Amino acid sequence: MLTFFGAGAVILLVVFTITWLIQLKTKNAAIVDPVWSLSFPLLAVSYFLLSDHNTTRLVFVTMVVIWGMRLGIHLLTRVLKEEHEDVRYAALRKEWGKKQNILMLRFYYFQAILALVLSIPFALVLINANLELGAFEIAGVVIWIIAVVGESISDAQLKSFKADPKNKGKVCDHGLWYYSRHPNYFFEWLIWVSFFVFSLGSPHGYISIICPILMLYFLLKVTGIPYTEIQSVKSKGQAYIEYQRTTSAFVPLPKRK
Repeated sequence: MLTFFGAGAVILLVVFTITWLIQLKTKNAAIVDPVWSLSFPLLAVSYFLLSDHNTTRLVFVTMVVIWGMRLGIHLLTRVLKEEHEDVRYAALRKEWGKKQNILMLRFYYFQAILALVLSIPFALVLINANLELGAFEIAGVVIWIIAVVGESISDAQLKSFKADPKNKGKVCDHGLWYYSRHPNYFFEWLIWVSFFVFSLGSPHGYISIICPILMLYFLLKVTGIPYTEIQSVKSKGQAYIEYQRTTSAFVPLPKRK
């Protein structure tokens, strides 16, 4: 575990420092979003290379790589297409003023620390000596499949909606977005539930419960839903307020009357 986290800390320090240097030149701090997602496949593969290989470990690393690469590439594509910096980071720059560069570096390093903490299930699974998949591992794979498919569909539906000029200023309430205002966040959280369940088949796997709890907190209370909702109300007005009134914020559920 210490070897894994030591190597992971060094890797993340280098990656996020380079990312910070890139945003100094491009003035687009949103590049950290895809880098953060891609850091998880990087950590999982690094831990895997430092461990003995078996079926359980290979399956888990494959799960992390497929999920992280898909999400990271999706976010990177979005960042590169945007003409202006994401409003979240623009607001931070305005708030931080002359100290924005050093405070942005601190923010990036916080992201690195969080990524390292969230890699706990990776380390627990990759020190597990069991050669075969058990009930917890199989359950984790099933939940992961549901989560990856759900998140991919959510992202594709929103991307398709935004691509149509007729939908500018309108609320996306088609497909999974009809049942949840943030289905992509829900399935993202379900990914971490799948990692937790998978790790329960490993010694001390219960420790990784901290990961879905942390993700749920950040999605519901910090950088996820609250900020997105504020921006949506500003840009879409009464239409989004009505959407809030009738549609579940997180878990996909039938419409409220």
